Amino acid sequence: MRILIASAALAAAVLTGTAAQAEKRLFIVANGEGYGVDRCLASGAVCGEAAANSYCRSHEFAQALSYRKVERDDITGAIPSTGSCHNPNCDDFVAIECSR
Repeated sequence: MRILIASAALAAAVLTGTAAQAEKRLFIVANGEGYGVDRCLASGAVCGEAAANSYCRSHEFAQALSYRKVERDDITGAIPSTGSCHNPNCDDFVAIECSR
């Protein structure tokens, strides 16, 4: 009986620990997409935290854990070298890590 109770307690602790982990996702946002990247996030302005939190909430996440400017060379995957952006800051990218 004691082994059964101990096993149940251990199983409950494992399940609780797994459920407590927050889901995280990293978004790469290009300047000129209308999220305030140029004014707040990429420049390091004070409004960066509010802009990052707003971006996360718009993608059904609770808050931004971090945000930072990243260089094109730091991003893996296909990023077009030319596009329809007419903004001179189109090469500015920001990484926003969001949590549920």
